[in-house]
Amino acid sequence: MFFPCPHCQFLVAYHPQSRPLPAQCPRCGRPLQEDIDTTPGASEGPLDGQAQDSAAPVDAPMPGSGRDADAVPGEASIAIEAQANPTAPAPPAGTGFAGRLHRRGWERWQWPLVALLALLLALQVLLADRANLAADPRWRPLVGTLCDALGCELPAWHEPTAFTMLDRKVRPEAGRPGALRVDATFRNDARWPQAWPALQLALSDADGRVLGSHVFAPGDYLGAEPGTLLSPGQSAQVTFLVQEPSPGTVAFSFEFR
Repeated sequence: MFFPCPHCQFLVAYHPQSRPLPAQCPRCGRPLQEDIDTTPGASEGPLDGQAQDSAAPVDAPMPGSGRDADAVPGEASIAIEAQANPTAPAPPAGTGFAGRLHRRGWERWQWPLVALLALLLALQVLLADRANLAADPRWRPLVGTLCDALGCELPAWHEPTAFTMLDRKVRPEAGRPGALRVDATFRNDARWPQAWPALQLALSDADGRVLGSHVFAPGDYLGAEPGTLLSPGQSAQVTFLVQEPSPGTVAFSFEFR
């Protein structure tokens, strides 16, 4: 059974045989009915006037509770109090306006970010393999532009076939028996500056047999390591002495390395 508090209208569960009506309301703490007789016999007698109406037990179950009036009083009061203070469940995260705005922002920027990451990866590959790419005439302009912007260095262009021999002479050196004087003039016809080439000199006899061959590095025919490159279209003239391998040298040939 339930007894309504006259002050806060809170329904207090009680049972005439097993659980008497408490003196105070569990919610507001004020007296429920000071002059009510909660003994089992007193509940059977009639009450007069307004007191009888206000103290009449409520036998009807609470709507939606799904339980009888004879249910356990303690559990019933807890259920009633829980219904009096319902708590709305929080909406799931990402279903509101903020969540939709976040998704739209990510969808707007995801493809530009993917493109930027791909560009950075390609740039990293180019810089890591720039030495090999710079040796390819198709890639060297692009790699050179990147290195100019980023401050990196490229190895000098190396194309021996782009050197053109303009003049060459091999003759005995006066006053030095067995010594030959070599004079050579060549030009760099490549698209980019090149390092000084290595010169291979081969000496032959009248029958075309090679008497001797040697490759001269730039430091050998210049006397010191060059500190500059040969620009496109630049010519150079070199002179150096070699020892004749055997008498009878009548022919010679040059090759750039």
